[in-house]
Amino acid sequence: MGQLVLPPSSRIYIDTVVAIYSVEWNLNYYSLLEPLWLKFQAREIEVISSELILMETLILPLRNADSFLVDAYEQLLLSEEMQLIPINQSILRQAANIRATTNLKTPDAIHAATALSVSCNQFLTNDKGFRNVPSLPIAILSEILAS
Repeated sequence: MGQLVLPPSSRIYIDTVVAIYSVEWNLNYYSLLEPLWLKFQAREIEVISSELILMETLILPLRNADSFLVDAYEQLLLSEEMQLIPINQSILRQAANIRATTNLKTPDAIHAATALSVSCNQFLTNDKGFRNVPSLPIAILSEILAS
């Protein structure tokens, strides 16, 4: 099993799936992601995402009336340490450009544009489609796990 390399003082952007794997203790990915959260708690790295992650993570727990999961996601994502970047016109314009030039869906284009807008050092995801976004420093979790 490969390991996630997280240089000190990095700005790590997380795609929604990273939050889901972590909060829901996904057996395949939890141990891979544990160093991310330990370094985050120790304030050795910054963890960043779009405000969109809040909506995306809450849909199924709300649909299933799972208040425990709703609370778990809100505790992580709305903590003072977590940086959720607001969606603004500049990000939407860049997302439109990404959407026009790649096969990414709108939410993913918003995530990519947000990550680029904050100059993240690493973009954690499990979606290989993000490879089509120039200058996005992606790390595919399944590939790290397999290495």
